[in-house]
Amino acid sequence: MSAGAARRDPGPGGERRIMCMGLVCLDIISVVEAYPAEDSDTRCLSQRWQRGGNASNSCTVLALLGAPVSFMGSLAPGHAADFILCDLRRYGVDARHAVRQRDGSLPTSVVIASACRGTRTILHAHGNLPDVTAHDFEKVDLSQYKWIHWEARNAAEQVEMMRRVERHNRSREAGERVRTSVEVEKPREELLELMGLGDVVFISKDLAQHFGYHSAPEALRGLRSRVRPGATLICAWAEEGADAMGPNGELLHSDAFPPETLVDTLGAGDTFNAAVIFALSEGKSLQDALTFGCQIAGRKCGIQGFDGII
Repeated sequence: MSAGAARRDPGPGGERRIMCMGLVCLDIISVVEAYPAEDSDTRCLSQRWQRGGNASNSCTVLALLGAPVSFMGSLAPGHAADFILCDLRRYGVDARHAVRQRDGSLPTSVVIASACRGTRTILHAHGNLPDVTAHDFEKVDLSQYKWIHWEARNAAEQVEMMRRVERHNRSREAGERVRTSVEVEKPREELLELMGLGDVVFISKDLAQHFGYHSAPEALRGLRSRVRPGATLICAWAEEGADAMGPNGELLHSDAFPPETLVDTLGAGDTFNAAVIFALSEGKSLQDALTFGCQIAGRKCGIQGFDGII
C-alpha cells in the first residue's frame, strides 16, 4: 500500500481524528553489515534520512492503517523542518497543530543499524527545542478528535492538557468523549504522574526494569496502583510479546510475531502503540488489539522504514 493510500479524510461532520502529541525528529540512518568497532572506518550498506520520533512514527503507522490522524509537536525553522512537514503530508498526516518554535534546532538522531543483528543504536541530539505547552493545546478543537495520545515529555504541561480533556469529557455524551492514552518510556520521576491520567497507559520494558520488574506481567501487577480506576495498562516486552491488564484486573497476553528475517527494529514500539490505539478506537477488544499490535510490530521489524507495513 502506498503512503497515505488508506487515509480517510473526514469532511464536515465526518469521522473524528486521532492525535499523537510528542516528538518529531530527523533520523539519519546508516545501515552497516555489523556494528563497527570504536575508532574504525566502516563503509555503510546504505544511508537515508527518515522522519522519526515516537509520536511522529505512530502517526505514520496510524495513517497507513487508514485512520485520519493529526500530529502535534514542536518544529524548528530551517530546511530539516521543511523535510519533516513534507513527509508528514506525504503520509496524509494533518500537521496544522505543529508548533513552529523560534528558538532551538530540530532534534536529530544518528542511527547505526546492524544488518546482521537487526539492532539499532541511537545517538540523539535534543536541539534545545521547547516542547508544546498547554497554551498551545488550548487552540485544539477537542470536538474534532476521538482519541489523543501523549508521548510523556514535559509532564507539567501535559498534565494540564489531559485535565482539559477530562473537563471536556464531563460535558459530553459517551459517544462524543475523547479517549486518552499516554506512553511512559523514560524512567524519570516527573513523568510518572501521567500514568494516573490516561485511559490507556503504555509502559516500556526499560521503565519496568527500572522499577525492578523482570517481565511484563510482573510489571503490570506491580504498577497497576499507579493508573486510575478503569484504565488499561499495557507493556510490550520485545520478543516475548506484550501483556495488558484491563479495568477488571484480568491479565492478557499476546505472543510476538517475528518476521522471517529481522531487518529493522527502529520504531517497532511506536508501531505497536499505534496499532493498539487503532484497534481499540475501532471498537476491538483489548485482547484483539494486543494481538494486532504485536502482529503489525512484527511486520515492521521485517522491512526498512514503514512503507509496506500493511
